[in-house]
Amino acid sequence: MPPPMPPAQTRVVWQQRRATDWKREHQSWLQRGGYHGYVIPPERFRSSFGRTHYFRIYHQPVTMFGGNPRFQYNGYWFTMADPWPEYWSNNWYETDDVYVDYVDGGYYLFNRSRPGDRVAVVVYE
Repeated sequence: MPPPMPPAQTRVVWQQRRATDWKREHQSWLQRGGYHGYVIPPERFRSSFGRTHYFRIYHQPVTMFGGNPRFQYNGYWFTMADPWPEYWSNNWYETDDVYVDYVDGGYYLFNRSRPGDRVAVVVYE
């Protein structure tokens, strides 16, 4: 695993993965043919993830994986499978509370300030 990126480089990476038309560019796990990543054990998920366990990505290690940002949280790595919505603020990963939840057969990143949006993420141990 490469070392976490410095903050200036992290900003560039996040900006490169911004959608131009998120409603067209993102896909559900069902549209992708299902989720095939690591599955967090249910007891660990309940104690550390879901809507009551929010955090800010800015405070987590960030690297790149397959051309996508990857961040670490609570012992797991999460790779963004979708771009993030173009209407989120430029620095949402620094200022917005997010959480990871399991919905409709896969994991998604939710932004508490944009509760209707869910960005597909892949979990790695």
